[in-house]
Amino acid sequence: QVELAESGGGLVQAGGSLRLACVASGRASIGTTIGWFRQTPGKEREFVAAIDSTGGLTAYGDSVRGRFAISKGNPKNTVYLQMASLTPEDTAVYYCATANRPRRGERDYKFWGQGTQVAVSS
Repeated sequence: QVELAESGGGLVQAGGSLRLACVASGRASIGTTIGWFRQTPGKEREFVAAIDSTGGLTAYGDSVRGRFAISKGNPKNTVYLQMASLTPEDTAVYYCATANRPRRGERDYKFWGQGTQVAVSS
């Protein structure tokens, strides 16, 4: 069992930045990939980014590549999502989740956090 807790969401103006954090707890959290997804009402959950347990392998969604950066924190059960050059289209609830590898499919992720809201004003 893994428990995940997201934080760092909020309201920001277009062009601004935010950093989200995901803290994983539980014995199964060791050696796991952490991914970020986002969802807006009426839409499917969208893959944002993922990082493996070593921090050496990452993956990004097409819509965020070059603007967002995922990294391992200290302690190592923390993963950050640094978001820059935000636009209103980035407004969503952001979720972190665990998987065996940094994959893009929602079905590859087993445990999910409750989400944190990000709102970008124009």
